[in-house]
Amino acid sequence: MERGHFLLIDGMALLFRSFYATAPRWMINRDGVPTNAVCGLVKHVEAATRLLEPTYIVCCWDMGSTTFRTEWFPDYKANRGEPPHELVPQFDLAKEVVAMLGIPNIGVLGAEADDCIGSLVKQYREHMQISIITADRDLFQLLSEHVTVYLLAKGIGNYEAYTLERFIKEKGIEPHQLIDVKALMGDASDNYPGVRGIGEKQAFKLIQQYGSIEGIMENLAQLTKAQQQKITEHLDLLHLSRKLAAIHYDIPIQLELEEAKWHDERKRFAEVLEAIM
Repeated sequence: MERGHFLLIDGMALLFRSFYATAPRWMINRDGVPTNAVCGLVKHVEAATRLLEPTYIVCCWDMGSTTFRTEWFPDYKANRGEPPHELVPQFDLAKEVVAMLGIPNIGVLGAEADDCIGSLVKQYREHMQISIITADRDLFQLLSEHVTVYLLAKGIGNYEAYTLERFIKEKGIEPHQLIDVKALMGDASDNYPGVRGIGEKQAFKLIQQYGSIEGIMENLAQLTKAQQQKITEHLDLLHLSRKLAAIHYDIPIQLELEEAKWHDERKRFAEVLEAIM
């Protein structure tokens, strides 16, 4: 397999970021469809390709609100309201525009975009350098010597670049240990509880010291009485939260790598923007 640079785009992250960065300037097109989020998405992709110069690109999407995680925990993400009605018609338009740019759309029913990204990382990380553009810190789980995560920052083309080295230096753990940290602290955004009473700072400290949930359980007597009580009382939620936090690497994705080959034609971006206006 040819070595190269694979850019994996979290489509929902770019679309939502673009929508809220420009609302309430909806930019209605000739068909009466708002286009502010889609136009922002195109500009983000153009900036990313200029900066990162990828060999291959795909754009990954969530495919509805029901996934295997909601089967495990019905309240997963149940705290999130319906998307604004001005954004709803832009979901399909965004995928059409990505295809117009020559970029494959990847999404699998029952899985999240994170899982699709994780599965592609697993498949290609030994063969090429991988960059991920997202707003989701959960994707730090995927960091390695060959994988860099670019967190969206304010403005188009601005990122917080996280390498494996930076993550370990800042967090004091390996990327895979982030799953156990999240299991302890939970995630208010995704609406799973973790261990009630254990926050982010304490969760990181416990995993830094004991390495894993199993390491904590083996050394339970070394914890404070309050920590012991919290963990033992919420053991089922702890293990459930770890399942919910983990990105899955086994999602079946139909992709011929050549379909993702990036042909850098700058005029294409202007043509696509003109076509949707």
